[in-house]
Amino acid sequence: MDLITLDFETYYDKDYSLRKMTTEAYVRDPRFEVIGVAIKVNNGETEWASGTKEQVKKYLDTFNWGEAMLLCHNTMFDGAILNWCFDIRPRMYTDTLCIARALHGTEARASLAALSERYNIGVKGTEVLDALGKRRGDFGPEELSAYGDYCINDVILTYKLFSLMARKFPKSELRLIDLTLRMYTEPTLDLDGDLLASHLTDIKERKDKLLVDAGVPDKKELMSNPKFAELLKGFGVEPPMKISPTTDKETFAFAKSDEGFKALLDHENEKVQSLVAARLGTKSTLEETRTQRFIDIARRGLLPVPVRYYAAHTGRWGGDDKINLQNLPSRGPNGKKLKSSIVAPEGYSLIDCDSSQIEARVLAWLAGQDDLTTAFANGDDVYKHMASSIYNVPSDGVNKDQRFVGKTTILGAGYGMGAVKFQAQLQTFGFDMNLDEARRIIDIYRSTNGAISQLWRDANNMVQCMARGDSVQFGKSGVLQVDARKNAIMLPSGLPMFYHGLAAEKSERGYEYTYRTRKGPNRIYGGKVVENVCQAVARCIIGHQMILLAKKYKAVLTVHDSIITCVRDEELDEAQAYMEECMSQTPDWAEGLPITCESGTGKSYGECE
Repeated sequence: MDLITLDFETYYDKDYSLRKMTTEAYVRDPRFEVIGVAIKVNNGETEWASGTKEQVKKYLDTFNWGEAMLLCHNTMFDGAILNWCFDIRPRMYTDTLCIARALHGTEARASLAALSERYNIGVKGTEVLDALGKRRGDFGPEELSAYGDYCINDVILTYKLFSLMARKFPKSELRLIDLTLRMYTEPTLDLDGDLLASHLTDIKERKDKLLVDAGVPDKKELMSNPKFAELLKGFGVEPPMKISPTTDKETFAFAKSDEGFKALLDHENEKVQSLVAARLGTKSTLEETRTQRFIDIARRGLLPVPVRYYAAHTGRWGGDDKINLQNLPSRGPNGKKLKSSIVAPEGYSLIDCDSSQIEARVLAWLAGQDDLTTAFANGDDVYKHMASSIYNVPSDGVNKDQRFVGKTTILGAGYGMGAVKFQAQLQTFGFDMNLDEARRIIDIYRSTNGAISQLWRDANNMVQCMARGDSVQFGKSGVLQVDARKNAIMLPSGLPMFYHGLAAEKSERGYEYTYRTRKGPNRIYGGKVVENVCQAVARCIIGHQMILLAKKYKAVLTVHDSIITCVRDEELDEAQAYMEECMSQTPDWAEGLPITCESGTGKSYGECE
């Protein structure tokens, strides 16, 4: 298989650019124009080609893409152009930007210029700065040649980076990069434009009604904190206040998470309730803007699924291109509208398969909490078992609310959550519980799950050792390796999970440990490390499952612990069975870890759940 390194140069101006637009909107815009393309096949000479769309297409067609791996720096962009504009689909995709994020951490600079400096392979040019507002026909011969040299240099740098980075990069992760990029560059899913238009109308009408109910003609009065405070005072309500953590000064407590503000939703005066509800409902624009973005995409074509490879510290996938499909709403009267707008093409259905309780299972297995691992393996309802211990009732006598508390305990307390946070978490779901009761439940969890509690302590010790540069064993033998020199935990995938700049700081409570992020120092402790590790290991398992699945079916989306495929209707039963088989398989390195899954099917993503 040939390695074809490629870089497109395209038209842009002050208003039309990737700085102001998503990749999808930019490439599909009528203003889009390829200025030229540079290509390098394996280690051969790099060529520059410029011309009309037809001429560039003719040039691109001279390469055997069906037996080639496409390499770019930000392949989501160049791969989209290759497919959407020139109808070319390589056998495989790879990307130095993706590789760099995985090898060096999501906090490291991963631009082509930064990586070229890091690896000392050359200097990225700046000629692109002189191309603002220039169509291909606006370049003189010398200018176009200089632009070509700039593009050629980018291709050479990208090839050199790949040659160096790929040596230490796991082959399985290269496959995952390919599968991730394919979700975007080769879109499969459609959008229901009529449903989206109806949903947008409902959102706007709902907001208008909130304003009417509140008796406020202009939403600006709600958005301005001083004006909103005056509205509250008009009803004899003193605005709730708090100390700002950034300025250390008193300010209005009008955030939706502020307890004083939330309390006003239950105020004895219904007008105050309506006022607060209107503030919350009209201030939130995420659902409205996302719906409009979906409508715009639907007008232009199929839905490119922007899933970012290695988006998180733990290696998890994340949203990209200003569309975060990882957190589409599911609750509320219209909660599934956006999910339901994502539909399979005619004659096809979607299968959504979710790894059941994967992080809780990983936690029990890593810690050696054998009784809990066995319960998972036997298919027991571990949430009922927990509730049984909490409320001292037989498992078959546990009611729905008690089971929910048991579930929250298993999923939350496993990472060292204290009573205060546990109480707050339950309150967000409408469960009132006093602090003494929350403490009692946390104590029961810790006493009945001693191995998990020990894992937190081991993680604390690991952090201390890593900060000193000392190597130490952590977790189940052979699964995780601590590399103190890199401030990293090596995962089963062969990739690192970094804690860059790990350092100890003395505080009133003793020593606290932080690591460096772009947003500033982030505190780390045993329970948090365990949470990170469980998420990272779960991601390794999902990656393994995705590769197994890809032998027969293409993944069109991954969300948290689930994988979604799109199959012909006549293959639905066979594909669902195969998918469940793949997502119930344990990787070789995870012997003894009980894995299972649940799946649903439908014509839309929302229908699958």
